[in-house]
Amino acid sequence: MGHAVHHVTEDAETFTCNAFLVEGGRTTLVDAGAMEGVVAAIRDHVDELERVVVTHQHGDHVAQLEAVCEAFDPEVYAYADHPERTHALEDGDTVEIGDETFEVVYTPGHADDHVSFVSETSLFSGDAVVHDDGAFEGGSFGRTDMAGQSRETLIESIERLLERLPDAVESMYAGHGSVFHGDVREIVETALERAERREPKYPDE
Repeated sequence: MGHAVHHVTEDAETFTCNAFLVEGGRTTLVDAGAMEGVVAAIRDHVDELERVVVTHQHGDHVAQLEAVCEAFDPEVYAYADHPERTHALEDGDTVEIGDETFEVVYTPGHADDHVSFVSETSLFSGDAVVHDDGAFEGGSFGRTDMAGQSRETLIESIERLLERLPDAVESMYAGHGSVFHGDVREIVETALERAERREPKYPDE
């Protein structure tokens, strides 16, 4: 699937999440991001966008959702309510992204509406698990020091993600940091170990 995933916020100069455009049978945007030019960046690759799936509704992930919906009128899949949402996601649901079927895994902790998406080959992990983030490389986890966040809940979520992660998954597309290709399970296990140490992620936490 690797060739069909475009990181459309890669050139952002403002703070945003990674937004991924997945081409295929169901052309899908995973998170809309906060970069003002995201609609133009999507149009660089496709004329039509069938759906947007949202990992969670922090501003850096949904600030441009309205603009994207205005431009493409896609279906919008999200766990929590949103004016643009057309389909509610629940843990265990399946959703087509590009050419693959993904299972929805409810992964709160960083945000109480957070979901991750797992297929036989790929993981869209949002901010539950990332590869690198300045605090850690090779497996890190979303911050949990803000209101409404919980490290304990996130640890349970990463455990749930591991339970539902097929062994053959070899691509991880996270909300921040680099895209990772390789042994995704090892990255998620490392993130879990680091989260379980209960150490502050950032020195001033």
